[in-house]
Amino acid sequence: MIQTVQSADGTSIAYEQAGTGPVLILVGGALNNRHSAANLVPLLAESFTVVSYDRRGRGDSTDTAPYAVEREVEDLHALAAAADGPVHLYGHSSGGILSLEAAAAGLTVRKIAVYEPPYLTGGGDDWQVFVDKVRSLANGGHGDKAVEEFIRHTGAYFDPGMTQAPWWPSLVALAPTLPYDLTLAADGSVPADRVAGIAAPVLALFGGASAAWAAASATAVADAVRDGRKDVIEGQDHAVAPDAVAPVLLDFFR
Repeated sequence: MIQTVQSADGTSIAYEQAGTGPVLILVGGALNNRHSAANLVPLLAESFTVVSYDRRGRGDSTDTAPYAVEREVEDLHALAAAADGPVHLYGHSSGGILSLEAAAAGLTVRKIAVYEPPYLTGGGDDWQVFVDKVRSLANGGHGDKAVEEFIRHTGAYFDPGMTQAPWWPSLVALAPTLPYDLTLAADGSVPADRVAGIAAPVLALFGGASAAWAAASATAVADAVRDGRKDVIEGQDHAVAPDAVAPVLLDFFR
């Protein structure tokens, strides 16, 4: 059943929950909505009350301009308040950055797991050119081109045939939120000064089949927080399989 909470700026945040036990909020990355973790939810719901939500501007959530990272942090505050207590966070990709930003900004969390937050992805002029191009395409109404540019930059194979797939329109519908994820990533470096204040234990995960930046990012995150460690999930890349990551998350959050 879809439920909603109202964020501080009046934005309506849609979410679903399953299971029983301590609350675990799943924070999706770019081009994800609450359905993206559908195969992960049942693997976690036997031990946790799993909350999957549409980040602002996605799915059944509304949006309020102008965008700021602080507004997405307030969205997580609203979800945690609805849960009536400290929560666990699991963030994938840019959702990992958002999870860390929320904890650094004062959200009371028990533990945080992040999978390949896109830090240390090169930075410099090439990174800024990419960011500017995707923002221009997304804000200019060229969602299809923005999604293509984003996928190509991540190193994933882009098959032009994707544009004929039945799920392609749903990706294009999420294109206006790509600038939000790029804002979260900022210049591509770990904000060590901010995350150093996170008191909750942090597990930084990466896939053994991922590009080198993923391991470097996990290492930098684990080193920057007070109580951090990293772990590798062998054989996995950025699109980690639910049955590969679920046992690691259950062991950590328990």
